[in-house]
Amino acid sequence: MAATPRLLVYGATGYTGRLVAEHAKESGLDVVVAGRNRERVTALGEELGVESRAFALDDPEVLRAALDGITVVLNVAGPFRHTARPLMDAGIDAGVHYLDTTAEYDVFAAARSRDTAAKAAGVMIMSGVGWDVVPSDSVAAHAAARVTDPVSLRLALKLLSATAEEAEGLNLFSRGSIISATEGIGDLGSLVRTDGDIVALREPKTASFDFGDSGPEEAVSASMGDLVTSHFATGIPTIEVYVQAGQPLPVDLDLSALPDGPTAEEREVGRSKVVAEVTGRDGSVARSIIETPTGYRFTQLSSVEIARRVLAGSFTPGFQAPSSAYGPEIALAIADTRIVDVRDSTSTR
Repeated sequence: MAATPRLLVYGATGYTGRLVAEHAKESGLDVVVAGRNRERVTALGEELGVESRAFALDDPEVLRAALDGITVVLNVAGPFRHTARPLMDAGIDAGVHYLDTTAEYDVFAAARSRDTAAKAAGVMIMSGVGWDVVPSDSVAAHAAARVTDPVSLRLALKLLSATAEEAEGLNLFSRGSIISATEGIGDLGSLVRTDGDIVALREPKTASFDFGDSGPEEAVSASMGDLVTSHFATGIPTIEVYVQAGQPLPVDLDLSALPDGPTAEEREVGRSKVVAEVTGRDGSVARSIIETPTGYRFTQLSSVEIARRVLAGSFTPGFQAPSSAYGPEIALAIADTRIVDVRDSTSTR
């Protein structure tokens, strides 16, 4: 009898990692929890009733041994610039699929660069199996299909759509997300994709987008993984990604004084949205909006859903974006996510 496909969640003792590991266990997957701290990993394994493995990522031989019997690695350990590459390479070497929940541009670029090696190993590499980039990648592919010969894409992300009363005092981020987002924040600059090439802007761009809430809202360009995934999935040569202004990371706070992350109640407050605007060569414009549960709740569900599919044998070897592997419908499989097409075809550039 063939062994049951096994999922290893690395970084399982972190805020998001615990949410993911708990949901994977509840979903009936054969889960192994892993991380660097043996005491914490062992305690979590005992709590969930699953195997635990403690290992660092600096020794390739140790790392390969740690993946023995594993089918899929789901990396939830940020900052991903430190964890993704060794796990990707060990997975390729050991014939293990690699997924992660990063939002860091350089990790997406690293994953894309391993396409040939992953194909040769017969494994899939997919970065961004959480809120970034599953919804944005899905709505981009959906909107791109609405025009003939798409040549440009603008995406705008709104992390929280909620009333002022709902949003007051709300904790939006985990400590790990803040560290991942702010470590080396000035290294990349503001990137866009122009005629197929990644270009660094002298300063971020601003633009207005209507998320369907209270009229146009200002957004600022950001170096996001969609510059890699949407280009790969749709072939669109010119891509800009924006994030709604006014919801900055609390970078000046004492991280040790912050809670681990949003409470279960806070994770249910409001919605998250992404606007996709695709322009065709003939000048036609298609706009679509995807609305999802908020980030951590969506990530908990989407990362496990994609891992479940890979464990079941549904994967495409090599680097993949969510929509290139599973179609733009992948986001719609998560809770009450929905896509709405905006019929106004005039440009707001």
